[in-house]
Amino acid sequence: MDATAGRERLRQTFDTVAERYHEARPDYPDELFDALIAMTDLAPDEDTVLEIGCGTGKATLALARRGFRITGVELGAALAAQARRNLAGFPGVTVVNADIESWHPPAQAEFGLVFAATAWHWIDPVLRYRKAWELLRPGGHLAFWEASHVFPADGDPFFKQIQDVYDEIGEGMPDGDHYPTPETLASRGAEIAATGMFADVAIRRFDWEIRYTADEYIALLETFSGHIAMARWQRDRLYGEIRRRLAQRPDGTLRRHWGVVLHVARKR
Repeated sequence: MDATAGRERLRQTFDTVAERYHEARPDYPDELFDALIAMTDLAPDEDTVLEIGCGTGKATLALARRGFRITGVELGAALAAQARRNLAGFPGVTVVNADIESWHPPAQAEFGLVFAATAWHWIDPVLRYRKAWELLRPGGHLAFWEASHVFPADGDPFFKQIQDVYDEIGEGMPDGDHYPTPETLASRGAEIAATGMFADVAIRRFDWEIRYTADEYIALLETFSGHIAMARWQRDRLYGEIRRRLAQRPDGTLRRHWGVVLHVARKR
């Protein structure tokens, strides 16, 4: 299977866990959205926002509560339906079930911000920057970030310890992968600049920690494409071992550290 086919197969797995996704995935810090608005000079009464891959509306809700008019484009029909339910109280929000690569906005539509929250890497890499550039009004901004697992020096050792089970079931870390800290989480600043389509590239980093019980952590894992695509026997072995090991801890929980690199750039 080539990279394009593999990406397409995996990005469609999320639609099978739409309701679970909204419950299990973490909310983004308020500070991230405050920084996004400050870095782009967005104004709710002036700017319309386009979200690529809005999922169930995890990030959409944060901007909707701040008064923005938003169009969310979501590939998965079940995810889009869940987003509409979650955002029903915001008449300024529209959710469209479509793939962003072929979607075209209504005539005369102009967006002051095009953004993606943990969805940018699923968009066709040949098209994504060009598509965002085409959708933005002159001087509008592109923004994206990915919620990633990071490993600070004082982080929970559980994740490195459980790698032996991933290796056993044939799902070990690929060669060259590492354990990024909040400070070393990779950015795409050079990639954005190299397109020649955007200027004033700015980067901000955020990190936070969430404590999970075994049930909560397994629910989270079941929203990750790689785990959804596993065979049942692989998940049973992995999840059983997670439960067993966490049961040996006094409080039965683990600490997972999340990191985000917020990228913002202005359309040339």
